[in-house]
Amino acid sequence: MLKTAMRYSHDLLTDVLSKGSIAIDATAGNGHDTLFLSQKVKEEGHVFAFDIQKQAIENTQHRLSEANAHNVTLFCQGHETIGDALPNDLVIHGAIFNLGYLPSSDKKIITHANTTITAIKWICDHLEHHGRCVLVLYYGHEGGNEEKEEVLTFCKTLDQDKYQVMTYQFINQRNAPPICLCIEKK
Repeated sequence: MLKTAMRYSHDLLTDVLSKGSIAIDATAGNGHDTLFLSQKVKEEGHVFAFDIQKQAIENTQHRLSEANAHNVTLFCQGHETIGDALPNDLVIHGAIFNLGYLPSSDKKIITHANTTITAIKWICDHLEHHGRCVLVLYYGHEGGNEEKEEVLTFCKTLDQDKYQVMTYQFINQRNAPPICLCIEKK
């Protein structure tokens, strides 16, 4: 069977992450992706995870503690601050975003195109050769479609000599099926 956008996003990152890699979870949420990245890069690698909601950071910390994962640094701040929080000479092998809102929380607290694009730009500038930035766009909520359109429009403008960008989505499903977007540095 075809994989969901979320499962496919993990496959895309599995291809570029290994022991010792550096990864970013730009939207820590409940910590599922953060833990996935942590397990892929092993103890020799490191994951930097960001979220503006304290509850998301606490949920992620709890999940990491249960898994005995110690190779993660958590930031309770928006992903647009990645450039201020991380060293400018950092080389990233993979990054992931889940755009939308924190499941089982306040649906008024959502990601926004301007902050997301700021983070994408910084990450793309710091991707290693063949590194990937993967975004799963959930847009079936108020404000979600606007963010989706702006992010897709921005990604279409990325220099094709430096990046290749692809989308993956089920097009015959109701209720705004998520889109998996992958940016790979050439």
